[in-house]
Amino acid sequence: MKSKLFAVSTFTLVGLYALLSIIIIGIGVFTTVPIITSIIISIVILIIQFLLAPWITDITMRIFYKADYKAQIPDYLDKFVEEISQKYKMKKPKLALINDGSPNAFTYGRTKNDARIVVTQGIFDLLTEEEVKTVVAHELGHVVHYDMLVMTAAQLIPLLFYLVYQMFLDSSDNSSNNDNDNSAIIGLVAYVLYIISEFIILWLSRTREYYADEFSIQETKNPNSLAQALVKIGFGLNVGKTTNKHSTKNIGALGIFDSKASKSLIVTTNNNIDDTQAIKNSMKWEMWNPWAFFYELQSTHPLISKRLIAISNYSKQYEQEPYIEFDENKPESYVDDFAIELLIGSMPLIFGIITLVLFVVYISNTKQIYLTLTAVFGIIMTITLFIKFKISHKTGYKDNTVRGLLGEVKVSGITSIPCQIEGTIIGRGDPGYMFSEDMVIKDETGIIFLDYNQPLWIMNKIFALFSSEEMKNKKIKVRGWYRRSPVPYIEIYEYEVDNKTKKIFTYGLTRGFYVVLLIFFILLTLISIF
Repeated sequence: MKSKLFAVSTFTLVGLYALLSIIIIGIGVFTTVPIITSIIISIVILIIQFLLAPWITDITMRIFYKADYKAQIPDYLDKFVEEISQKYKMKKPKLALINDGSPNAFTYGRTKNDARIVVTQGIFDLLTEEEVKTVVAHELGHVVHYDMLVMTAAQLIPLLFYLVYQMFLDSSDNSSNNDNDNSAIIGLVAYVLYIISEFIILWLSRTREYYADEFSIQETKNPNSLAQALVKIGFGLNVGKTTNKHSTKNIGALGIFDSKASKSLIVTTNNNIDDTQAIKNSMKWEMWNPWAFFYELQSTHPLISKRLIAISNYSKQYEQEPYIEFDENKPESYVDDFAIELLIGSMPLIFGIITLVLFVVYISNTKQIYLTLTAVFGIIMTITLFIKFKISHKTGYKDNTVRGLLGEVKVSGITSIPCQIEGTIIGRGDPGYMFSEDMVIKDETGIIFLDYNQPLWIMNKIFALFSSEEMKNKKIKVRGWYRRSPVPYIEIYEYEVDNKTKKIFTYGLTRGFYVVLLIFFILLTLISIF
């Protein structure tokens, strides 16, 4: 396993640095631009950032996330981390706990001897002991594999490509004709390589996630527990067994994805056919909807479904039945829906291009410009509003559950499903972060992210500072639009808590803005005509 990861990482890094070397050689041969000094300065700055990052992150975690690096960790977990550390001859990572019910875990540091692993209270509230160990083992895999160091070395490449692009963009105007041509070509090549290298690094990051999963399986010998933890945290489904043995009373405050739940919030179920089908239903969007592939290309993590399938392939080696086998038949192609939604999402850009073209073509006929713009704007905005915010005043926001929403395939960041869900707030969207206005709700079937988005940034931050913490453990009824991009979430329209209804004004103001703008264009048209 380790040799394969080393080979993949080495080949990728050597390839990226080889491309950078070619660019630098090209600069020396074809131009007179003194860029080496700037590259060296950038490298030195990045190294300093790398060396200082853990301490800066420590301070950030303590101040803004209230992370407790002295929290009492359950004995079974402390012993497990100690055993892995001794086995791989490294210093035991510092463990920190964020007192938030939204489940997540992550690691940071420079090398395996100064690593920190941060987990949230939600990990202990929603997972069994074995599942907790597999999640922490995944993070230990990142530490043992030197992922922090490798990814820092990789991320230097696109930074330097972009630096070259910026310098040649500025220098091309101040060069001789010959140098100017060469500078433009090198700048363009550097920018293309910057884009390509960004995608290569994202691929490398996703690959290392698979190896961290493999490490977890190797050390716990329990692939099914890792898969179930992934389902609970990644999808938010309440499946299998849940434990409250290590509640907040026992360990105070301690994340793999994003939560705080009290004992009363924990619902225990058994592994059964319904759970299996619910997992398959949740996988359908990632396996069938083209948006999933689109989002994964831009993500540091693989899709949950792909990780589940990869993990399930290890089950027989450890005398377990495969956790999940996705054998569902796709009922239709979703490419046409994807194409339409992509077009809708590009409407503002398309409108801008159309506007520019019209002003060029009809520069001597302003009346024609206003008339055409009014028609185009009206059509574009009507379609966009209808698709992104399906009006539910006639049909209503239909009651649903987390499990029911996750089974929807025809949904994206563009296409939404009006819904109403009831449950309890267990934590912030960004666990523990004092400026996070978003929330996580838990019903009897699972947990889901709530997007709290008022029209003004300051309104969101005021809510985060003075109201968000008070929302924890409160019963709430939420109406809004369910989306997936790729994380499942509900964009709040209004919510009821403590017998009071509160609204989010973004949708209303957006609709009003479009109406005012449309009236403005109509008035301009009338003025130009009469």
